[in-house]
Amino acid sequence: MQKPFGVKNVCEADGRSVIRLSGLAELPYGFSNRRVLRNSTPDSRPEPVSPQDRPGRALAHAPHRSGDRPSHTPRGARNTGRYDRSGTLPPVPGRSAVHLAVCTLCCVLFALITWQVAVAGPLLAVDARLGGALRRGSPPTVVAELFADLGNLTVAVPVLAAAMAYSVYTAATSGVHRWLAPLCVLTAMGCVAVIVPLVKVWLGRPGPLGGVNYYPSGHTATAAVAFGGAALLLSLSVRRPPYWPLPFTAAVLTALCSAGLVWRGYHWPLDVLASWCLAWVLLASATALVRRGLRHTRHRQDQPPDR
Repeated sequence: MQKPFGVKNVCEADGRSVIRLSGLAELPYGFSNRRVLRNSTPDSRPEPVSPQDRPGRALAHAPHRSGDRPSHTPRGARNTGRYDRSGTLPPVPGRSAVHLAVCTLCCVLFALITWQVAVAGPLLAVDARLGGALRRGSPPTVVAELFADLGNLTVAVPVLAAAMAYSVYTAATSGVHRWLAPLCVLTAMGCVAVIVPLVKVWLGRPGPLGGVNYYPSGHTATAAVAFGGAALLLSLSVRRPPYWPLPFTAAVLTALCSAGLVWRGYHWPLDVLASWCLAWVLLASATALVRRGLRHTRHRQDQPPDR
């Protein structure tokens, strides 16, 4: 076959084959990545360099996996993010132990306060002095009443209902079991409606302004579980971090409600503290159930189909 005009092959002394084009620089075949000049002599040309010895590309010839290729590991493709996000599904190693320790501390503290209320122990005298001091240094009545109303059913329950509706909607669009998290939070709120009245009737503690059945604080428990449950549901539905403003906002609203109840003389400080402990245990239990259910659902989705 006749070669095109101006193209010829030359075998150099070092064994390299070079294609010469008319009017252009030579294009070498070989390992060197440097351009060879037309007028250079064989002695002045660089020696061939192995690709493994070239600086700057340690993995120059290593195979690169494409991002859209399927995984070849035994576990196959994994979806470890919350819903459709990347990341690891909680709990992070070590976090479960911390939650368990805090829940244990809350249970012990709740039992201690309940025992002191039942036997009229010396802790109640300290509680009475602290409550009187807080009432004397309270803000204006309107502000304290507004904070105390955060624990009303007409305020806290609609917030939780809206979060549950949003969680169901986002779970349905992402293909995750839609009723898991809302049912867990609703169960926690149901436990508040059962436990708090029973303990109130059992102990019958008098309130700061008279009356009985003030321990523990129902408004505080309702606010803590409603706002905390809403934060949990929204944190599972939000697509981008950060997530910390949600539980932080729930804690602030519950703290304001608790302070308003003490300022207005509706509850003693120990009533509020006991409700905080109860709400933490209920929310931690609901969170653990949600995480366990999501891990179980994700594990079933990752299993290869039977053939």
